[in-house]
Amino acid sequence: IPFELGDYVDQGALSPPLCAALRDAIVDRQNILIAGGTSSGKTTFTNALLAAPAFNEDRIVILEDTRELRCAALNAVQLRTHRDSTSLQQLVRSTLRLRPDRIIVGEVRGAEALDLLKAWNTGHPGGITTLHANSAHGALTRHEQLAMDATRRPPFDLIAEAIDVVVFMSRAGGQRRVEEALRVTGFDGEGYQTRPLVTRSLSLVQHGETQ
Repeated sequence: IPFELGDYVDQGALSPPLCAALRDAIVDRQNILIAGGTSSGKTTFTNALLAAPAFNEDRIVILEDTRELRCAALNAVQLRTHRDSTSLQQLVRSTLRLRPDRIIVGEVRGAEALDLLKAWNTGHPGGITTLHANSAHGALTRHEQLAMDATRRPPFDLIAEAIDVVVFMSRAGGQRRVEEALRVTGFDGEGYQTRPLVTRSLSLVQHGETQ
């Protein structure tokens, strides 16, 4: 049985206010970027998000290199890359012909980062993807670097417009937890503008407080 967001709350790995904010983000069809290091729990947390009831109403297309994501939505299509014939970038581009409501990518590692941003920003909001990064802010810079595999100009404005929420996962003492969650509000010419998704969410988790 896949983890759900409530399980993270029960384990003290996610504050109740942040859990509620993430559920609202899914309902509101916001695009969510999940970042973290190796074995930080990005895929497991993505599955927890995919278990949210809001996905049941939509046509979901899930793209992966290895099948790790699970979505119980009745109208879910899962596609995988093929080492010799089909790249993740090709899958993202061809996915638009499948008329998806939401596009989920297991992990962006290269030029597909740009195609996913374009898809999210042109009528397919409410997606999720993951990438390797050392912080929530670092995740935006990392996505920018990956997108540069497909363009000469850094897509600052596109990233700021297409990515709504960044969740940073960490692993300490064997426990995987949500370390930080930011709302992306824009790009001011020098850097990405963000604010906490929920005020005091981190301190709530650290001190075991609830509302």
